[in-house]
Amino acid sequence: MFLKSLNILSLQNKDIFSNSLLISFWGLLIIFFFLIFGRKFKLAVQLERFGLPIAVISGILGISIGPFGAIHFLPKETINVWSNFPTPLLSLVFATLMMGRPIPNINGLVKPIFNQFLLALSLGFGQFFVGGLVVKYFLPPSMDANPLMGCLIEVGFEGGHGAASIIGESFNKLGFPNGLDLGLAMATMGLLSSSILGSIFIFLGRTLGLSDTEEIFEQKDTLKGKNNTGIFADLRIFIINLGFSGLAISFGVLLLKFLRYISSSFGDFSKEIIFSLPVFPFILIGSLLIRYILEKTKNTEFISNILQREIGILSTDLLIFTAMASLDIAVVFDNWLLILVFTIFGLFWNLICIAYFAFFIFDDYWFEKSLIEFGNSTGVVASGLLLLRLADPKNISKTLPIFTSKQLFAQLILSGGLFTVLAPLMISKIGLDYWTEICALITFVILFIALIFNKVEMKKFQR
Repeated sequence: MFLKSLNILSLQNKDIFSNSLLISFWGLLIIFFFLIFGRKFKLAVQLERFGLPIAVISGILGISIGPFGAIHFLPKETINVWSNFPTPLLSLVFATLMMGRPIPNINGLVKPIFNQFLLALSLGFGQFFVGGLVVKYFLPPSMDANPLMGCLIEVGFEGGHGAASIIGESFNKLGFPNGLDLGLAMATMGLLSSSILGSIFIFLGRTLGLSDTEEIFEQKDTLKGKNNTGIFADLRIFIINLGFSGLAISFGVLLLKFLRYISSSFGDFSKEIIFSLPVFPFILIGSLLIRYILEKTKNTEFISNILQREIGILSTDLLIFTAMASLDIAVVFDNWLLILVFTIFGLFWNLICIAYFAFFIFDDYWFEKSLIEFGNSTGVVASGLLLLRLADPKNISKTLPIFTSKQLFAQLILSGGLFTVLAPLMISKIGLDYWTEICALITFVILFIALIFNKVEMKKFQR
């Protein structure tokens, strides 16, 4: 009874331990069983080699044994705990994104980074454009669609659960109370679509020789360093690296709080935007800043690239598992037609836009560059990193430094950045029609700039 009544770290009822300590421990135990012990099964490892992540397999199992699945093994309290995990886990992903690898030397990478940046912008603004078209022309009149639904594809796909939770508050203030649930449902559908379709793309890529299958299958990463110094030394290194990740998160939180503190001097509209911003872009800046300071002071030995990478990988797996396993099937069934229509049109735009860049813009390693952006634009950055890890574990394509460099700028604009926050406010002020037209103009201007910047490689037409 004591454990059942013990609530700790309650933070506006949104903390990951908002339920009892016992239920939280039970939830963590189940997660680690699925993810860690699941890697010991030969079939699961073979499926991951073919592109189906163990986290997705575990997530499907989690759904099936949860309160909304076929077997009611897990209580709803445990699922409620899991549903609060995505935001802190995604924070860890961003904290390790820049810190776990040397700051890229952009010499010779300016063009690839700019192309990747243009692709990210065209995907994000295009999702707003397509979302507006869906609300205006494709939803049946019986649904009585709210104009703010035009944000759902970008908020759910690009922004993910963290952005959906924050923008959900704006939706509620603007008279769209179902926006939070629909945003979270879209985020989960995006994550599912990204994982399943991404797995199919990886399988086809290996089958058709679009990626180096020999290098992939020979990949055998290990956490063991050259010098095995004992468990206490390893634990010390782990704590130090986790501490640096926590420092990056703390920097992001403090920077956001500082902006909110001084926001009163910017006017009511600017204040509303700042208070709606998620913390993830600022965590990414903190991650880069810490890495830069360590490199300049020649103290990078405190950072283990392998440990930072593994913390990010584990956070990604946990994020995908908890987001899938905590999916409220009832919400999906109640709004199945709406979610299905948005998901289909969102995926259609993502695939068309990425195919355009793959054929006309990218000159080398187009498969890896397209794959990571598909994961990012459909199931947030963690999903993109997961797909790239499966397709190119040795980073042969050098896509990872290009993507992380691009993310520094793109994350501030979309995927929970300025325009993600601005969208519902603008729709409420100027209307969905004008907002859709603005996003359409921006999208097609970006596509045209990408074509002109790369001088329309006519060689591809001459072959």
